[in-house]
Amino acid sequence: MAEAQNIPVGSTTAGSIAVAAESTVVSRMSAPPSFDVADFPVPHGREEEWRFTPLERLRGLHDGTAVATGEGVKVTVTAPDGVVVETVGRDDARLGKVGTPVDRVAAQAYSAFEQAGVVTVPKETVLIEPIRIAVHGEGGVRYGHQIIELGAFAEAVVVIDHTGDAVLAANVDYVLGDGAKLTVVSVQDWDDKAVHVAQHNALVGRDASFKSVVVTFGGDVVRLNPRVEYAGPGGEAELFGLYFTDAGQHQEHRLLVTHNTPHCKSNVVYKGALQGQDAHAVWIGDVLIEAKAEGTDTYEMNRNLVLTDGARVDSVPNLEIETGEIVGAGHASATGRFDDEQLFYLMARGIPEHEARRLVVRGFFAELVQQIGVDDIEERLLAKIETELEASVG
Repeated sequence: MAEAQNIPVGSTTAGSIAVAAESTVVSRMSAPPSFDVADFPVPHGREEEWRFTPLERLRGLHDGTAVATGEGVKVTVTAPDGVVVETVGRDDARLGKVGTPVDRVAAQAYSAFEQAGVVTVPKETVLIEPIRIAVHGEGGVRYGHQIIELGAFAEAVVVIDHTGDAVLAANVDYVLGDGAKLTVVSVQDWDDKAVHVAQHNALVGRDASFKSVVVTFGGDVVRLNPRVEYAGPGGEAELFGLYFTDAGQHQEHRLLVTHNTPHCKSNVVYKGALQGQDAHAVWIGDVLIEAKAEGTDTYEMNRNLVLTDGARVDSVPNLEIETGEIVGAGHASATGRFDDEQLFYLMARGIPEHEARRLVVRGFFAELVQQIGVDDIEERLLAKIETELEASVG
C-alpha cells in the first residue's frame, strides 16, 4: 500500500494497487475490530489511521475523558405511515449485527450509548416521502447509535441532518434486505465548534442497492468512516460525498468497501473544495476485493478544488485485489486550482471573473448535488455553496 500523501496544488495521484493473499487494508489498523474499548490503545497520532487527525481537538472522544452530559443532542424522527420508529435499550438483539467498531472512538460510542434509535421499513414497502432524522446539538457530549433497516424489496430515502453544537460520537447501521433500495443523505451542517466522529456500516443484501450521499460543511472537526459489505451476490453500492472545508476546519472521510461476495458492484465519488488558512481535508478510500469475490466491478475517485492559499489536502485511494476474476477495478485522485482555460472561456464571453469562478465551482459539484434527489436539501446545499463562495471568490 502507498503512503497517504499531502498533495500539492496541481498534482495527481493514482493511489496504489496491491494483489495479495491477505488483507493489508485490515492489517494496517492498529488493532482488530472490537466492541471493547479496552482492545484499542489510546491513539497518539502516530498510528496510520490517526496520523492526519488533530487528536487534541477531539475534546476527549479518543481517550475516554469525554463524559456524556445531559441531553447533549436532540434527535427527532419524522417518518411516513408504515415505518416503525423505536427507541430501544442496549439489550436489543438487533444491536451490533452490522459492523464492528474499527477504532477507539467507535468502540467508545458503542460502549457508552444508553438508548439506540431503530427505524424499520417493512418488506415490500415503497416510500414516496423521505424519512427525516434531525440530530441537533445542544452544547453537550453525546454517544449515539442508530439502526436503519429495510425489509426485502422495500425502498426508502433517509435524510440524517446534523445541526447545532455538540461533541458527538456515534455508530450508524444500514441493513438492506434482498432486493431493497436505500438512499441515505447524511448532512453535517454543524456550528463552528462542533466535533463529530462516526462510523457508518452498511450491509447490502442480495440484489440490493445502497446509495450514500455524505455532505459535510460545518464543525470544527468532522471525521466519518463509511464502510460497506455485501450479504449476497448482485448487490450494488454507490458512495458519493461533497465537502467544503473552511479556514481552520478539519474534515476527514475514511471509506472501506469490502467486496466479500461474488458479482457485486461499487462506485465511489467524493469531491471537495477548500478555502482559507489551515483548512484541512482528508480522504482515504480503501477497496478490498477478497478472493471469493469473483465478478466484482468497482471504481473510486476523489477530486479536490483548492480555492485559496493555506489549504491542505491528503488524499489516497487504495485498491487491494485477491482474485484476478473481476469485471473491472480502478481508482484515481486529483487536487488542483481553478481551470484557467475554463475561466478564460467564460470571461471571453462577457462574464465577470467573480461570477465565472462561481460557475466553475458550481459545475464542479453539480454531479454530486444531483445525486441527492431531495429538492429542499438540494436547494439548501446550493445556497450553502453560494454562501461559502462569497467568502472565497466574491
